[in-house]
Amino acid sequence: MTKPVFLFPGQGSQTVGMGRDLYDNFPSARAVFEEADDALGFPLSKLIFEGPEDQLKLTEHTQPAILTVSVAAARVLAERGLTATLAAGHSLGEYSAHVAAGTFSFSDAVRTVRARGRYMQQAVPAGEGAMAAILGLSAPLIREICSQVSDQLTPLPRTPEAQDFNPNSAVVSPANLNSPDQTVISGAVGAVERAAALCKEAGAKRTVMLPVSAPFHCALMQPAQDALAKDLAALTLNDPALPVAANVDARLVTTADDARDCLVRQVTGSVRWVECIQLLAAQGTTHFIEVGPGKVLTGLNRQILGKDSPIPSLNVEDSASLEKTLQSLS
Repeated sequence: MTKPVFLFPGQGSQTVGMGRDLYDNFPSARAVFEEADDALGFPLSKLIFEGPEDQLKLTEHTQPAILTVSVAAARVLAERGLTATLAAGHSLGEYSAHVAAGTFSFSDAVRTVRARGRYMQQAVPAGEGAMAAILGLSAPLIREICSQVSDQLTPLPRTPEAQDFNPNSAVVSPANLNSPDQTVISGAVGAVERAAALCKEAGAKRTVMLPVSAPFHCALMQPAQDALAKDLAALTLNDPALPVAANVDARLVTTADDARDCLVRQVTGSVRWVECIQLLAAQGTTHFIEVGPGKVLTGLNRQILGKDSPIPSLNVEDSASLEKTLQSLS
């Protein structure tokens, strides 16, 4: 008996034209794109299929776009008789997972993630936040370095310098624990650059400043978290029909209240992806299926579980990958 787990991608997996094959070939997928356009009051599907890329990359567009393509792929899978026993999503992808689990409607989700993207964009003035990928250094050591940098940048009380000190300038912390070999840090530009330099000195293979529009999953996102909490409080959520692994706690969520709480705290909290995948793998999972654009999570699975893992990682983003995945499962 198969026990597939659906994994839903987050921001960074977007490409102009994603989902077009599903839209053209499956009425159930086309209905999702049309529902997104209606819910948002503008032609998101046209932006997804035609661009321009710089508009699609805006966070408030990227998030509903990836959600839409992911849900469309999940609906096509359901139509072909394949549903998940468990689900998880990377950051934004956690919303796709909860739509698949029936926690909330797609229309509510697509409106919420558009607002989420806008809140995140507005939380930190352009140029003041940054993120960096640290490759080849352990997560505990990276966390320690981030703490040291924050402490060093925070002036002692009652010093003349402290009067003009901006406490936000000392923020840096692990944002995405993506694999044993890859952790992304997030925070104020100077603090992120300092932490990245110290990580390199400590033996990191590489450090890469990321081309992002805001410093996601750190304390600087508190204004976005507060705004999103009000939106989520106003929505009616259902208990998930299947357990969803929560990024912020790396545990399985089975109630509406827990789902809402985890989605709120996720805005400033770390994405504990390594632990989420290890947790899901331990549940008797037979297959991981990345549902939505790209293969980012499939690649991370190889790093987390090892290339020789007995649990295959498949993906579904168009007709060809759908048929390949269905053949693998048959």
